[in-house]
Amino acid sequence: MSTTDTLAALPALKPEDRRQIYQRQCELQEQDLLNGAGATEKEKHLLDAALEEYANDHDGGRPWREVLGDLRTRRAS
Repeated sequence: MSTTDTLAALPALKPEDRRQIYQRQCELQEQDLLNGAGATEKEKHLLDAALEEYANDHDGGRPWREVLGDLRTRRAS
């Protein structure tokens, strides 16, 4: 089956089948990266941009336990 055929068949699949395909694709991508395939130039650019955005963000966020406590409080009210 060609790539074109595979892409054309995806919309006809059930959501669960597409999730399984996505999961497997992610696993294969991770294996490629671990085996030295490296990121593409576009991926490197996106990672650099995300890192720069993170470095410029002066809002350090909140600890997860604090957020979880807030959610539980809201649910209880």
